[in-house]
Amino acid sequence: MLSSSATMGRGDRCLSFLQVELTERTSVPHSDEQLQSVLETLEECRRVLGENHVRETVELLSIAILDLRMKVKGVDNAELRALCDEMLRGAASESASRSKQTQDQPRRPLLRVVK
Repeated sequence: MLSSSATMGRGDRCLSFLQVELTERTSVPHSDEQLQSVLETLEECRRVLGENHVRETVELLSIAILDLRMKVKGVDNAELRALCDEMLRGAASESASRSKQTQDQPRRPLLRVVK
């Protein structure tokens, strides 16, 4: 593997390494250390893909990374949904208070007549 990795580009090495990691780990129970190692590999792959402007793949990889981080941290989908709902409520109340503040203040004219 080392001799062939010298001729590969960064992205190729990253994908090749990921394939080896996943193949080796299918028969071994996933410990937190193993998942953390896979996370680091996925983040490196995402960085390389981002540098090469492969946006759609970066977005898909980001979702996979989030899913894996949730597993490592023991966060389930219901907790994530509750967090998102709370954040949306907070954003909505901030937006409402901002719009009320701007309504209370007199608006400056957009155009001024200059002689």
